[in-house]
Amino acid sequence: MREVEKLEEKVEALRDFGVRLLSDLIEIKAISPDSGGEGELRKAEYLMQFLDGFEVERIDVEDERAYGGVRPNIIAKIKGKRGKTIWIVSHMDVVPEGDEKLWNTPPFKAVVKEGKIFGRGSEDNGQSLVASLMAGKAILDLDLEPEYTLALAFVSDEEMGSEFGIQELIKRGIFEEDSLVVVPDGGTPKGDMIEIAEKSILWLKFSVFGKQTHASTPHKGINANRMAMKFILKVDEELRKMFNAKNELFSPPYSTFEPTKREKNVDNVNTIPGLDVSYMDCRILPEYSLNDVINLAKSVKDEFEMKEDVRIDVDVVQKNSSPPTPADAEVVEKLKKSLKITRGISAGVYGMGGNTCGAFFRQAGFQTAVWSTVDNTAHQPNEYCRIENLVNDAKVFAVLPFIT
Repeated sequence: MREVEKLEEKVEALRDFGVRLLSDLIEIKAISPDSGGEGELRKAEYLMQFLDGFEVERIDVEDERAYGGVRPNIIAKIKGKRGKTIWIVSHMDVVPEGDEKLWNTPPFKAVVKEGKIFGRGSEDNGQSLVASLMAGKAILDLDLEPEYTLALAFVSDEEMGSEFGIQELIKRGIFEEDSLVVVPDGGTPKGDMIEIAEKSILWLKFSVFGKQTHASTPHKGINANRMAMKFILKVDEELRKMFNAKNELFSPPYSTFEPTKREKNVDNVNTIPGLDVSYMDCRILPEYSLNDVINLAKSVKDEFEMKEDVRIDVDVVQKNSSPPTPADAEVVEKLKKSLKITRGISAGVYGMGGNTCGAFFRQAGFQTAVWSTVDNTAHQPNEYCRIENLVNDAKVFAVLPFIT
């Protein structure tokens, strides 16, 4: 396949271009207004100048909190011989730097050393954004016509829920019904695994109402702290008992129900609290219904209230689920072939406990594969992208629309 050799050589020749572009993007802060930033418009405007030869559309979603009053989304296409489109969807927004004292380099000034590019947003998601652009640029520079249309989407608001990005684009019908979607927003250090399924996520809030009193007279009150501990242990026991299936696609291969955050109750040691608010993070295998989990938690609550002189509210803080992509789906098979051709990798498939923006595509019925080659430094101090990962992933993306 002579085209493959040409594409790989061209991507390799674009290495310095990719390093420079990613370095420049790191220095353009694109933090959500929800996190105190101004949004993605400056980054989008900078990226637009590198899209000569693409069919380009910019879709702005109004957000008065953001710089320019909009959250931009860029679509850049290269038409193929066939009607079907392969989408590579990456995001422009980044999370804040966190405690800058934990960084060895300035978080928003790119530093290139030891074969890596350091800076906030380098790996999440700048690496994949630039890699997809390098792939498209290689195709255009060689004046090749891919078998399938290649569409790059640079979206906003991924870090804070995708309301102004992917979710809005799906609502507007931007993605064709038979689209194949690659979301390079998760991966493994070797790039040898393709994520095809995600556990459902459910965050539950438990508010336990007792009666506050002095700690020396507990008989005059109802200790919401003690009641909350007993209740949460019971909920935990019953959920684990009922939803106990195993699915080896995931690690761990079972649903998890973890008590996590606890809100402050009283300021002093010698007061029995009258209110205790706690949370549980549930990551549930996709074969289970989230409503069944919620209903079981509420039935435990009802039984507990009958036995104890206490009132409990069970509230859903977050709820999200998506069907898995079949292991033999077309997008998975094409991605596997591209990996084998370009890198000699025989990729496997897996599921993950976290959620990616790929879930929105799966909910909408699109075949979706989440893949990239990353060291998983996202959201950490000293986040970095390996330059070899940038270049090698670009080769996979460049060959992908030529796979029949």
